[in-house]
Amino acid sequence: MSIVIVGGHDRMVCQYKKICKDFHCKAKVFTQMSAGFGKQIGSPDLLVLFTGTVSHKMVKCALDEAKRGNVEVVRCHTSSGCALSEILEKRCGMC
Repeated sequence: MSIVIVGGHDRMVCQYKKICKDFHCKAKVFTQMSAGFGKQIGSPDLLVLFTGTVSHKMVKCALDEAKRGNVEVVRCHTSSGCALSEILEKRCGMC
């Protein structure tokens, strides 16, 4: 399963990727809006939006791409590792 995480803290990127790896998922993490952000998202199975730490412009761009690719979106206000683990446990289960 491929996952794109939008938002969160810069210092947590490695931890987000490790949590996804523990659930046998590939992850792309975007904490900052870069040039060509919409094209970099691709077509994941799940898009996780950490809404507390992301700009409105970045949310809009991510949601537009998710809608275009018919991608499931999960919004979460907290950007903790525990919150990500709970989301992945609900979606993927422990494989």
